[in-house]
Amino acid sequence: MGLEDIRARIAKAEAEAGRDPGSVTLIAVSKVQPPERVEAVLQQGHRCFGENRVQEAAGKWPGFRDSFDGIELHLIGPLQTNKTRQAFELFQAIHSVDRPKLANTIARIAQEEGHCPDLFIQVNTGEEPQKAGILPADADAFIAECRDMDLPVQGLMCIPPVEEEPSLHFALLAKIAARNGLAGLSMGMSGDFERAIALGATHVRVGSAIFGERVAAHPA
Repeated sequence: MGLEDIRARIAKAEAEAGRDPGSVTLIAVSKVQPPERVEAVLQQGHRCFGENRVQEAAGKWPGFRDSFDGIELHLIGPLQTNKTRQAFELFQAIHSVDRPKLANTIARIAQEEGHCPDLFIQVNTGEEPQKAGILPADADAFIAECRDMDLPVQGLMCIPPVEEEPSLHFALLAKIAARNGLAGLSMGMSGDFERAIALGATHVRVGSAIFGERVAAHPA
């Protein structure tokens, strides 16, 4: 498997869902991947990547940006409030807005900087206590709160529980987005992105199916 195979599968899923070609953005999840694998994907022309940690991205991407034009970085992992300003410098989109304190910090820094990355609100669709995200019952109020702060909320993101059918969670996320007038749906990973596309995903996050299995765990 690799980048071209994933692109072909996305195109097929778009067609089967009756969606326009190119309506789904592929985020190549490059976290904990060695630089040579990332560079190989860049050499194939791909420019949209996802990272889990601000610190890892800060060490990896400035060099690649010196060599490749048009790189677009998405933060798909948790964001600590004290890393928010650095995230503004590195990322074009943040998919993990998951609590009021973070939203307030983003709003303050956006005012100071005069710009803000595109934002996706993370919804804990499985209501898992160990997982970040706004609970589904609180999502409407939090979306309204973020809009009151003039935050550029583009859509919602979820990570379904591993032991449950992901389509149920994708459908729930799509329902919350629709009733709040949000077009963006960041959902679907290597094992289930076709099901996510069938249910309206606009951004899919695919790592191992493009790069291969990760070679090392990220240090704690």
